[in-house]
Amino acid sequence: MRFLSIMGNSFVCTASGERLVSAARDGDLQEAKALLEYNPRLARYSTFGVRNSPLHYSAAQGHHEIVSLLLESGVDINLRNFRGQTALMQACQFGHWEVVQTLMLFKANIHKTDYINGGSALHFAALNGHSRCIRLLLVDYVPSIPDFWGIMRRSNVDELDLDFDVGLLLDVVNKKADGGITALHMAALNGHVESLQLLLDLGASVSELTVEDGSSIDLIGAGSTPLHYAACGGNAVCCEVLIARGASLTAENANGWTPLMVARSSHRNWLEGILGGQESHLSHNIPPSPYLSLPLKSIMKIAREHEWRCTFSYPPSFDPCAVCLERTCTVAAEGCYHEFCSKCALYLCSTSSSSTITSGPTGSIPCPLCRNPIVSFSSLSSESPTKELARTSLSLSFCTTCSGVGPELGSAVSMQSCRPDFGCTLIPQLGSASFRYLGLQRFPSMRRSSSLCMGATDTSPSLVRCSKFELSRSASQMDGTSLESLGTLLPTSM
Repeated sequence: MRFLSIMGNSFVCTASGERLVSAARDGDLQEAKALLEYNPRLARYSTFGVRNSPLHYSAAQGHHEIVSLLLESGVDINLRNFRGQTALMQACQFGHWEVVQTLMLFKANIHKTDYINGGSALHFAALNGHSRCIRLLLVDYVPSIPDFWGIMRRSNVDELDLDFDVGLLLDVVNKKADGGITALHMAALNGHVESLQLLLDLGASVSELTVEDGSSIDLIGAGSTPLHYAACGGNAVCCEVLIARGASLTAENANGWTPLMVARSSHRNWLEGILGGQESHLSHNIPPSPYLSLPLKSIMKIAREHEWRCTFSYPPSFDPCAVCLERTCTVAAEGCYHEFCSKCALYLCSTSSSSTITSGPTGSIPCPLCRNPIVSFSSLSSESPTKELARTSLSLSFCTTCSGVGPELGSAVSMQSCRPDFGCTLIPQLGSASFRYLGLQRFPSMRRSSSLCMGATDTSPSLVRCSKFELSRSASQMDGTSLESLGTLLPTSM
């Protein structure tokens, strides 16, 4: 007789539950569908001891389709394992942005913190430098307005009459884990320049201090700023960016150490000139982060209100999406009025990491059809006044080699004879540790790419991993230089 375990108010077959866990971990979508059709209650199953659910496994491995399937089956999106970690934290740990996007569409709680370190999903993403995950986590706090970056750079933001709550955004970005550690501290320590730059653009404070709360051992010392952490990590670019954004070179922590003294104690001799104020290779006009993606909030709101995954049969009056050619257009880019389906617009906003726009608001993304800047999207309806205008230029949008097609919508009217080239400008189809520092140890050197994370076989993520990184100010000065870890994380297993 099969053993039945009690999960909530329902009885779940352990054998079937383990099969679902295996399917979720291995990415077997058909097996997961069959099991959930047989018994939808299996979605609530969790393993004995560590209490990882199928949602935790699929999120940690990056299987976003199974994540979506489980959420539609009624599983609690904020379900915790024995360490207090949610599926969102695990997806952020391994950089699976498609899973993060799916969880945010279903309104996952980004404020949950784990039981071990008090760290949120934002800390997990910053720890490993996953900039796309950071931006998706803050989707509900960054408005789709053209002057957002300029507003965040002003010193008197509180005095402005704004349509969004700047203070709420700042509270989320500067949320502290145990020991007063913020996401900016984590990015600075581990040398993640892109994530550090994005956090600064979103309002992260360079003057936040760590604290001695009795629950963690801080080898740098309480009262340390992100610049102290960057000095310990040894990344010269992180130090320069923080200094350019107003970080103090003379700030002393509880041990009486300045960032320069921290660098010397950690044997980061190449930082002497930068932290000593003698040299800097960056101007104080640091360019904005390429991951700002202003239209993200507008398309996320539309996708939540309307179906965003299904393929529809085309009504006679509707055009297919010009990008995927599979789904009905449901949104239009404000400005150029080109139409897309919600899924393609979400993909565009979530993956855009650079802009080819020579002029346009900071944080806007280029339209894949006409390269005009996009700041926000609007929902389409049969009565939309922009519908006919958008459709007029749609058949001409595929061809960008004709000299007669200009950035202005009116210039396409004279190109009615231009046949669309379906090969032009198409983008591809979508297809623990602990914060506690236990000691200085050496770890094998490894290189991580901030733009691509294939995940890891270990599905029990943890918060702070201060591994050895090869960080360089220049190839000639830094070749072979390695970074000592600040500490290890408590090992976990699923």
